[in-house]
Amino acid sequence: MEELNQEAVTPEEPVEDGGKIVFANDVIATIAALAAADVDGVAGMSGTMAEGISELFGKKNLTKGVRVEVADSLVKVVACVNIYYGYKIQEVCKNLQKAIKDAIETMTGLPVVSVDAYVQSVVFELPKEEEAVPEEPEAPEAEVVEPEED
Repeated sequence: MEELNQEAVTPEEPVEDGGKIVFANDVIATIAALAAADVDGVAGMSGTMAEGISELFGKKNLTKGVRVEVADSLVKVVACVNIYYGYKIQEVCKNLQKAIKDAIETMTGLPVVSVDAYVQSVVFELPKEEEAVPEEPEAPEAEVVEPEED
């Protein structure tokens, strides 16, 4: 796998007013990571050893598992993900690619030429909202008995 330049900023985007818009790669990577988190079946992102160590010290890394390369105003994204067991991996990856591409293009206006999805592991636990929560048995409703009128 080729190493992507994480520190570079995107080329200057001309604006009609004579100014420019510059996106840091971390901004695009954050957009991609947030889009990936919303895809059904994605358990999380899989980062490098350095990212894992920094999380141990309490540093939250929103770009974990995402690498971005921008050249000539074209964006390439690599996303390393963990998938929940029981989901169709190919379907989850297609949804992931579409979500990341749509989010970046909508928010930045930069065209995305590729989104490569690398499945790093399969997670054998249920997502938090799908975990079975034991329900408490409901008490039977008490009958209301009205006094008889004589």
